[in-house]
Amino acid sequence: MQLCRIRDILDAVVLCGADRLNCEVRSACGSDFMSDVLAYVKDQAVLLTGLVNPQVVRTADMMEMKCIVFVRGKSPGEAIVTMAEARGIVVMSSNKRMYDACGLLYTNGLRGSEHGNH
Repeated sequence: MQLCRIRDILDAVVLCGADRLNCEVRSACGSDFMSDVLAYVKDQAVLLTGLVNPQVVRTADMMEMKCIVFVRGKSPGEAIVTMAEARGIVVMSSNKRMYDACGLLYTNGLRGSEHGNH
C-alpha cells in the first residue's frame, strides 16, 4: 500500500515527506509504548501512535520505519517534524483513534508483522 493511500484512508494531514507518498509499505503497528515497539515489532513500515515526543522518531528510525502517523489529532512540534524529516521519515496526523485507524488500514489490506503479532 502506498503512503498516499494511508493518508486518504485515515484522512490524515502530511506534516513532512509529502514527496515520498508513493513509497510502498506492507505492514504497520500501533502502540503508545516505544519499549513494546522495540521488543516486539519486526519488519513494520508504519507506526501509528498517540505519543508525541522525540523518542517516537528515534524508535521509528532504529526500526527503519518509513512513516509515523500520529493518531487522536496529536500534532508533533516543529522539532519532532524536523528530526523525522532529517531521517527520511514521513509524518502524518489523523483525528482517528488508534483502534479505528488500525482497523481501517487492516480492512484495506495493510497487515501487521509477518513474524506474528504480539
